[in-house]
Amino acid sequence: MSPYFHWSPDPVIFRLGPLAPRWYGLLFALGFLIGFYLMQRVFEREDRPIKDLDALLMYLLGGTVIGARLGHVLFYAPGYYFAHPLEIPQVWEGGLASHGGLIGVLLAIWLYSRSRQDQPFLWLTDRLAPPIALTGAFIRLGNFFNSEILGTPTDVSWAVVFERVSPVPRHPAQLYEAISYFIIFVLLQRIYERQGSDTPRGFLTGLFMLLIFGVRFFIEFVKMRQATFGEALPLSMGQLLSLPAIALGIWLIVRSRNAQTRQPSYRR
Repeated sequence: MSPYFHWSPDPVIFRLGPLAPRWYGLLFALGFLIGFYLMQRVFEREDRPIKDLDALLMYLLGGTVIGARLGHVLFYAPGYYFAHPLEIPQVWEGGLASHGGLIGVLLAIWLYSRSRQDQPFLWLTDRLAPPIALTGAFIRLGNFFNSEILGTPTDVSWAVVFERVSPVPRHPAQLYEAISYFIIFVLLQRIYERQGSDTPRGFLTGLFMLLIFGVRFFIEFVKMRQATFGEALPLSMGQLLSLPAIALGIWLIVRSRNAQTRQPSYRR
């Protein structure tokens, strides 16, 4: 009898003719739905038009999917996808990169905020930081159900055997990230709920960058490398991409703390 936890769920929740919803898609959608609810509370608290949330959601969905897909193509398997360009839009086949997703989300927020003077870029990123961290936790749970983004082989007592992949016990790296991101969500949400509009502009964004990608950097040491190149490098592609985000996070925190004036409330 193996002492390790064996994991082999069907990634599809149920099948009803052509209908075959997947756990990954359900968890992805759940993150966005809860995030929408949290942002609704923010807009009500700070007197912003609730109707704008529909547009914001569309921007974020587009930025997440497009950015994550292009990030995977460019950061992890450029040779393959440049040789098979017709497969680039096939997101249903898997292959989304969180670093690319972040870039896509930031670009989407910037485009959205350009026409809304009462919702500046950093005002939005600060308030979106907790929901995005929570969505990241749900996405990593989705990766766990898909038996993907695997950890390295190990003999620790909590190792998991992903039976759909191999009989080798591995670090449940997806769960490490999911739990870490949920804790970061709770921390960011509590700070915002306590300080509200008095939160220094850019502080929550910086803290998000520092913590999320700091965690990602260290967990990468127990994850299988995903990039199809750079195996000889001392750091993985995920770690190399995390370093600029960590540096940006530190800069935003210092900048927000050193600012002489706090963000305006934009009360009507």
